[in-house]
Amino acid sequence: MADKSFLDWPFFEERHREWAEALDQWCGINLPVDHSDTDAACRKLVADLGAAGFLKPTGVDEGQAFDLRMLCLARETLARHDGLADFAFAMQGLGMGTVSLFGSPEHRQWLAKTRAGEAIAAFALTEPESGSDVANSTMTAEKVPGGWKLNGEKTWISNGGIADVYVIFARTGEAPGARGLSAFLMPATVEGFEILERLEVISPHPLAHFRLNDVFLPDSALIGQGGAGFKQAMAVLDVFRSTVGAAALGFARRALDEALAHVQTRQRFGAPLAQLQMVQAHIAEMALGVDASALLIYRAAWTRDQGAPRITREAAMAKLHATETAQQVIDSAVQLFGGDGVRKGMIVESLYREIRALRIYEGATDVQKVVIARQVMGA
Repeated sequence: MADKSFLDWPFFEERHREWAEALDQWCGINLPVDHSDTDAACRKLVADLGAAGFLKPTGVDEGQAFDLRMLCLARETLARHDGLADFAFAMQGLGMGTVSLFGSPEHRQWLAKTRAGEAIAAFALTEPESGSDVANSTMTAEKVPGGWKLNGEKTWISNGGIADVYVIFARTGEAPGARGLSAFLMPATVEGFEILERLEVISPHPLAHFRLNDVFLPDSALIGQGGAGFKQAMAVLDVFRSTVGAAALGFARRALDEALAHVQTRQRFGAPLAQLQMVQAHIAEMALGVDASALLIYRAAWTRDQGAPRITREAAMAKLHATETAQQVIDSAVQLFGGDGVRKGMIVESLYREIRALRIYEGATDVQKVVIARQVMGA
């Protein structure tokens, strides 16, 4: 059974504890789902989570703030039970994060659908040639009578191909670099939206590379002010980056649980593996890493929830430490399982594939080091 003693930490209020317990109980009944058809599984997860009310924190009404502690608790809990469920939850929040923070009343009509699990959202920022260098995005949005005409490509877009609505970042040219990007809300039904490739990865998730060919969007599709897209994207990532660390923490907790159960029952040299000092050293290091990650994650979430306008440093530290540590914890679990650790179908084997992408997306580890260093030196 997963250690839940961290819920007694002063970071949390009673409503957070009740939320975490309710979600954990739901997960115990409904997860994991069948992953054989990834698209179908994600659609079902979004619908089921929405129907149960667990997608409500993924969007906020005008003038309200995200409850980041609740988002982190949700991702940690879901990831501990099923990585695809965590993905489905997370993308509803990230996908519509720009709308939650900057959207008009018209845009916000989509939030009712995404929070209810009736529509799937996507956040389309990454391009084939820009990657982490968002300021050099090349997708264009040309002003035309009554709206905008968009052209260009996006890749590695989560929920690409199954989303009902996309937040698209394109160059509108108000200024060079980062100051010339804007955000648009685009329904998946627009003419000229073309999926070029569905991307297969080591732990299956719905991902796509797509192109916009003279896609027309009305003036009302612009989110906020023209030229504000980069700041909007960074504000959204500032909120959700900590939750990536929370998902990694969920994976790490599950790996520790699996390892503990294994070493306490597996016999070697006439005694359980747990009696070997080297095994105990592995377990100690794993537990230390889990608790350290949790402290960094919930420090960042608590700081944001107390009204801090930005948590760039705290979120980067939480994301970097939690994802790198989870990789180490899961690797140790695989090692303790021996040959069974790399056997397809074993939980620790699936965790080993699940964790790797978290060290890359929403700011790779090396990028987070640069962010932290700049924050520290500028303090």
